[in-house]
Amino acid sequence: MGDIISLLPDSIANQIAAGEVIQRPASVIKELMENSIDAGSTSIKLIIKDAGKTLLQVIDDGCGMSDQDARMCFERHATSKIKKAKDLFAIRTMGFRGEAMASIAAIAQVEMRTRRQVDELGVKIVIEGSEVKSQEPCQCMVGTSISVKNLFYNVPARRNFLKSDTVEMRHIVDEFQRIALAHPDLFFSLHHNNSEVFHLPAGNLRQRIVGMFGSNTNKKLVPISENTDALNMEGYVGKPSFAKKTRGEQFFFVNQRYIKSGYLNHAIMTAYEDLLPKDTFPLYVIFLEIDPARIDINVHPTKQEIKFEDERLVYNYLKVAVRHALGQYSITPTLDFEQETSMNALPTMNPKTSNDRGGENRFESRSSSGNPSSQKKSSGSYPGSPSRLESSNLRNWKKLYEGLDELEETETDSTQQSVTIESAAGQTPELGSDQDRPLAESRVPYQIHGTYIVSQIKSGFILIDQRTAHKRILYERYLHDLQNNQQGVQQKLFTKTISVAPADKPLLDEILPQIKQLGFDIEDFGNNSYVIHGIPAELSKGLDEQKLIEDLLEQYKANLELKMGILENIALSLARGSAIKRGQNLSSEEMRALIDKLFACQSPYKGPTGDHCFVTYELDDLKKRFAK
Repeated sequence: MGDIISLLPDSIANQIAAGEVIQRPASVIKELMENSIDAGSTSIKLIIKDAGKTLLQVIDDGCGMSDQDARMCFERHATSKIKKAKDLFAIRTMGFRGEAMASIAAIAQVEMRTRRQVDELGVKIVIEGSEVKSQEPCQCMVGTSISVKNLFYNVPARRNFLKSDTVEMRHIVDEFQRIALAHPDLFFSLHHNNSEVFHLPAGNLRQRIVGMFGSNTNKKLVPISENTDALNMEGYVGKPSFAKKTRGEQFFFVNQRYIKSGYLNHAIMTAYEDLLPKDTFPLYVIFLEIDPARIDINVHPTKQEIKFEDERLVYNYLKVAVRHALGQYSITPTLDFEQETSMNALPTMNPKTSNDRGGENRFESRSSSGNPSSQKKSSGSYPGSPSRLESSNLRNWKKLYEGLDELEETETDSTQQSVTIESAAGQTPELGSDQDRPLAESRVPYQIHGTYIVSQIKSGFILIDQRTAHKRILYERYLHDLQNNQQGVQQKLFTKTISVAPADKPLLDEILPQIKQLGFDIEDFGNNSYVIHGIPAELSKGLDEQKLIEDLLEQYKANLELKMGILENIALSLARGSAIKRGQNLSSEEMRALIDKLFACQSPYKGPTGDHCFVTYELDDLKKRFAK
């Protein structure tokens, strides 16, 4: 039998290497822009078409390359960043592995023009699938321009796995933001399909953050600074009251290199302990400067994971520095956070309400009063009035037990007890039948912790998640309005101007027709601003248009990976942003209305994201729980 082991051709080896280094258009952007920074550029321009699938072009004014260097840069493991092994422990450049250009050239059609300051003519190289098609002198500006066309043209399986233009554009913007934030002293611009998305002049870090995320970001920032023998720390963290539902605006940089670290993120979240509502995330842009010999960045080809010599030390410094910054600027917990904190869920007893309303609203939310001092006063009197508490509890328990004798009599008739909400679902009866729906007429629903609604049915009771149920109601309503264009518009007496982050403007422009179908009268005002002339009639009361649009965009971006249609995505995003919050107290009338609307939905059993709207508890199961 002959020899069967042989060396792979360079073109195949480069395609294999490209699988790790180049995963999508955003990976090309990262590698090319990092090379521009290493070349000493002061101005970097990024041009893309069709979310990078058709064209990716990076133009810089760096040092440029000679004819031989321009040809050598496409060879595998060719690099100017390191010369010997010990250089790996003193890396200050962004790239060093010598794989990026070879990998890009293996799976795309690449054209490069480059010229040094000392040369009269530059060089133009065209390469496809690792094969050099031409190399010739050309006239060009000092610096380098690299155009990458038809990415994955020779690897159709990889190209078919690319996401939609919206998703790929989101990844490109993420990479662009990371590099632009790491170098605020450089000029950056981003153009997509002949439209300028970002124009970021050189400046300081605060100016770069505001230019990146919009003018509204300036009031959210709290500076952080800590200098020690082990490391130096600079940057900004966001005020807790501006925390978002998504993690988008969170950045760690080590020696100006963007990294991902769940461990360091935990340090930040620990510093914000008791300051944030549940499932929200603060903004932070934090730079760590540390001796390169004390870290290892050669962990992964993307260089976004690094190892610290003493990770626990970095953790503690980071946590203390963030807490110190928040304390120094008098950032303290508040009770607002959209009423989702545990503080808002704590009720105060109101005997008068219990007597006058027959137990329909036994608890009065602290948030019902607009006076913070009155809230503190009422909560302070709670433990100090045992006699009122005992008498009120007695009355409430009596109300709770009323009608149980009649209920026990009905339990003897097994035929009347055989149908439940869930068994009815299998038999497909009408949801409005008296047998299955909550007995709102004879039993008053009530809340638990301002989050769940208890309502009796003949076979036991159901426990409703008020937020999930409301999301289901709103989702079906918004989806119906989008499909039938039947939403009414409430014209505003005074127009409202809102602004969005530059990265969000293309996304908002894309879904603007569907937003108008929901009842928003909104138009582009230029410079990342929009004018709102009207809003949906049902949202006209106490609506914060700026926050609603921001939440809609955040939710929409979070749903992009779900591969749902644009109408379903918008309906889900708006339902998530508009649904009642956990911890929000409801009156008995509001609870009854929510129950009625839920069971009028086409799919009342689960929310739009698959969570259960309610669970059913059978009387037989409850009896077993109390048995000996």
